[in-house]
Amino acid sequence: MQTKRRSHCSASAAALIALFLSACGTEQGEALAIMPAERGSQALALDGSPVDESTSDILAYLQSIEGMTVEERPSRVPGTRFFVLAFEQPVDHTQPNERRFQQRLTLLHRSASAPLVLNLSGYGISAVPRAGQTELTALLAANQLTVEHRFFGPSTPQPKTWEHLTLKQSAGDHHRIVQALKPFYSGRWLSTGASKGGMTAVFHRYFYPDDVDVTVPYVAPNTFGEADPRYILFVESRGSPECREQLHAFQRTVLQRRDSLASYLASTGATFDAIGADRAIEFGVLELPFFFWQYFDASLCGSIPGVDASNDEVWMFFNLISSPAFNYGDPLLDFYAGYYYQAATELGAPRYRESHLHGLLRYPRQDVPATFPPLGVTKRFDMTAMLRVFHWVYQHGERMLFIYGENDPWSTGAFEVRSCNDSYRYFIPSGNHDSGIFEMAQDMKAEVLERIFTWMEVPAPAPSLRAAALQEDETVGWDSPALEQRFRL
Repeated sequence: MQTKRRSHCSASAAALIALFLSACGTEQGEALAIMPAERGSQALALDGSPVDESTSDILAYLQSIEGMTVEERPSRVPGTRFFVLAFEQPVDHTQPNERRFQQRLTLLHRSASAPLVLNLSGYGISAVPRAGQTELTALLAANQLTVEHRFFGPSTPQPKTWEHLTLKQSAGDHHRIVQALKPFYSGRWLSTGASKGGMTAVFHRYFYPDDVDVTVPYVAPNTFGEADPRYILFVESRGSPECREQLHAFQRTVLQRRDSLASYLASTGATFDAIGADRAIEFGVLELPFFFWQYFDASLCGSIPGVDASNDEVWMFFNLISSPAFNYGDPLLDFYAGYYYQAATELGAPRYRESHLHGLLRYPRQDVPATFPPLGVTKRFDMTAMLRVFHWVYQHGERMLFIYGENDPWSTGAFEVRSCNDSYRYFIPSGNHDSGIFEMAQDMKAEVLERIFTWMEVPAPAPSLRAAALQEDETVGWDSPALEQRFRL
């Protein structure tokens, strides 16, 4: 671990005040055995890849950790071993001897001396975890530890005491995991994640700044308030005026035909016990421009149906962009209940423009996190939580590199950084919420990789080796559920 350096940045109070004021404005698997090798020969895993015998005691180490349950499964990534783990955590880190729950992790192991990528999902991880690597894991030839967030999937305390789902409690989970694994892994540590996973990496670093050496959050927003009006201004600045007006007209068309389109929604077989089918349509309409720029781009402007389009055409486009049965149906809302609780208490959420839909809305100003599950639970919003994190990142965050898509609405809340703290921020031109290092232009990519390799104290691989590393496994990306809509956090 690099010794923490004192920041040589001077505070810019005026800049902080200006940013604050603008924020507060208006609107299973068989075990993977190691084949015995003859003296002087290389041990091989069952897939034929070499194994570093000097670090083959990783299984013994994992089994020695108090509260750790270990299962080894086959790895599809050559030269690695793969483990699915469960780690006992306190429900309340201020009462460590009281209630516990099992938090699920996965570990892709290469070597005790290789760097480690702490991949924070922010949500659940795959129902059937399998070996995969993020682009940073592949580029750094690193070990990878992926962590499921508390209150998602099986990593959920029973009973669900929602008051224990906070930024500080989840950071405490990640701190205990680092403490348990760091004695074994001597290389540098990098934390990362996408969207809410990226936010989770920032929160962990905020509470425990010395746990890792580097943090690289992808598309991670910092939102102010339960309905942050900055998002309206951002979305309304994307694309051409003509495209924006087409989207507005389409929103009005859907609402004017909502009773006719209800049968299309019903035909999906989805249930809407949590919020109701009619609100699912309306919320899908409100968020449509946001989804449009989050996952698509201006090339789709010419495909927006006009006012004379048939109901079939209107539904097909509406379903493509907003996917109301998926995004507002009971299964996904139940899965995302932890997110909505956090958004309603600390994270905040965007506000969506409603003024151009006057007279067509039945549930105005109801598309806010508190409307969604968990229902019947007290949700008090802490206006200061994200402001405190924003201030710390700007003032003290060192060796942090943020990646955003220029057109991604979540970039509205991009964290502010300062180069005098050796921290940087990059926007990928025309990028959306899927933006990453390998979507960057060559000069930007080279600069980003140089910074990361320097921080991690590893030699930069040749471009051909980088490409080969990324082609080794088809699941390059964050190990997250196969949920492509909504936030993909």
